Amino acid sequence: MDDKVIDSRTSKDGTCIRRRRECLRCGYRYTTYEQIERMELRVVKRDGMHEALNREKIMRGMMKACEKRPVSMDQLDLAVDEIVAALHADHQREVPSTVIGMKVIEKLQNIDSVAYIRYVSVCRQFRTVDEFIELLRRSELRSANDVLQRKLPLE
Repeated sequence: MDDKVIDSRTSKDGTCIRRRRECLRCGYRYTTYEQIERMELRVVKRDGMHEALNREKIMRGMMKACEKRPVSMDQLDLAVDEIVAALHADHQREVPSTVIGMKVIEKLQNIDSVAYIRYVSVCRQFRTVDEFIELLRRSELRSANDVLQRKLPLE
C-alpha cells in the first residue's frame, strides 16, 4: 500500500507511536499505532530456576503487603508499571529475583511503611529476630527524620 505519514506522536508513557497516514491513491486518512516489541524477560530464581517475568505476580505480592492499608489500586498499578519498565530498561534477557524484590521494596518504602516492613519480612531471609528488629529501628529512624524535615504550619 502506498501511503505517507502526515503526523507522528509518541504516547505519554513512551511505549507506542501514533501515526496519521494518508493513502496516496485515494486520499483516505487513517491512524496506525506502533508498539515497541520487547523481548521476554526471564527471572532467575534463588534456586537457579528460570521463569518468565510475571507482572501479575509482582502485583499480587505488593497487594498482599498492602492488605488493609490505605493504598489504592492505582498507586500499586503505577508502581508495578514503573518496576517492570525499569527491569526492561536495566536488563537484556535475565534478571535475578533479588533485583525484583529490591525494586518492590524501594517502591513500598515510599508508598506505605507498614507494607514495606511486611514485604521485607517475607522477601529477605532473616537469620535472627535481631536482624528484623534492626530493620524496624532503621525504619523508625527514617520515619522520625522525615517528620522532622517537614515544615510544620505555624499555630
